[in-house]
Amino acid sequence: MKLALDPTMYTKLSLKEMVDKTAELGYDYIELSPREDFCPFYKYPKVDKAQIKNLKTWLKDAGVQISSLLPLYYWAGPDEDRRQAAVRNWKRAIEVAVELDVDLMNSEFNGSKYDAVVCEEKFIKSMDELIPVFEKEGVKLNLQAHPYDFIETNQGAVDMIRALDRSWINLVYSTAHTFYYDDGVGDIAPMFDYAGDRLTHVLFADTFNHKAAQGLRYIVNPPGVEATIHQHLNIGEGEVDFHTIFRKLREMEFDGIATNSVFAWIDKADESSKFMLQKMKDGLGIE
Repeated sequence: MKLALDPTMYTKLSLKEMVDKTAELGYDYIELSPREDFCPFYKYPKVDKAQIKNLKTWLKDAGVQISSLLPLYYWAGPDEDRRQAAVRNWKRAIEVAVELDVDLMNSEFNGSKYDAVVCEEKFIKSMDELIPVFEKEGVKLNLQAHPYDFIETNQGAVDMIRALDRSWINLVYSTAHTFYYDDGVGDIAPMFDYAGDRLTHVLFADTFNHKAAQGLRYIVNPPGVEATIHQHLNIGEGEVDFHTIFRKLREMEFDGIATNSVFAWIDKADESSKFMLQKMKDGLGIE
């Protein structure tokens, strides 16, 4: 199993400082999420061969590896020009992964739940263009449903992954999205059972149930505004059933990637990151 850090709370550090910080915190792996000087959110990668070479050196010197590269692009539209740009961005990001000797990428379905049918059509169109590239380069892909995306539920994500029908495309389960994954119930066991061996990647962070208090846990104005909300908190600070999550993962003999995905505590990032590493180790039964 790979225990990884998503270094989102450390994006103000340089790439080298981020790598060194990951090692200092006790992590062996980095889930390389978007940052402006590498693969920014929704924009073309901003990295050249020299920077890739430097990063590989820094990783080797620190004794840290990249578990996966995480790009985010508008590949599910609904705007066609942006979808085409996203495919171009994806092709370059795949090149970057190959140059880094990284054989796994993970991302989100993207798009909009308010235009789900069109976004599904655009997503499939993008995958028709990108699947041959992934297969040619030998790069695998893990996908997660995300709040607001055209797929928000666990079942919807698993069904789409099965529809793509490639053994190298599998599921990311983000615990911070649990109450979107089954429309506010948060019942972990059946969701993990439904995913089965497609579940190869878990992002760990806590959150509150936005459906609680008769829908009044959070009040967003004006009523009906197109917005979603969740948190990425330390385990124990929200309402996710981590007892069941860890029990099910042990029962499943989960051996994929477990990533600390807490974003909330930049002011105490080191404390949070060390706490989460120990929580993941304890819950997964890792010495």
